[in-house]
Amino acid sequence: MSNTIILETPRLVLTMWDKADAEAIRQLHSTIETTRYLSGATPWTLEKAEERLKSWFGEQARDGVTKYKILRRENGRFIGRAGFSRFQERGRGEFELGYSLRQDAWGNGYATEIAGALAQWFFRRGFADRFIAFTHPENVASQRVLQKIGMQYEAPIVVSGTPGLCFRMSR
Repeated sequence: MSNTIILETPRLVLTMWDKADAEAIRQLHSTIETTRYLSGATPWTLEKAEERLKSWFGEQARDGVTKYKILRRENGRFIGRAGFSRFQERGRGEFELGYSLRQDAWGNGYATEIAGALAQWFFRRGFADRFIAFTHPENVASQRVLQKIGMQYEAPIVVSGTPGLCFRMSR
């Protein structure tokens, strides 16, 4: 486990990635079920996981925030990723909340727990006065997570050619 703890919740720990985490990221996105709502909608290769890992290190260095590794607090087990990235497609460079969980971690409230904690952390740290998140129109579970943490539906959006629904949260 990385020594850099970003955030802790009652059941989860968010840490910075280790350089050797590409295989865990590939496994996270290794099935059609875990990628069907992501742009591209296909399982990730190790090369794609390595690219994303490199981009997250770059975002952390540039913006002071990125998508982080989610671990179960009780046993250190890797269950997903969550955090913020700069979303440039709308030309405003606004922060975007995102999360993905291993399929065997679905249905336990982890997404709501980490997304809600990240929203509070984001505003406490003063990154910006607002952020967005988007989901595929068919990803009702993720839409519920965003609504539970207090995000408001804003408008339809297209992300890398994939239709979505955009939500926003202000301080």
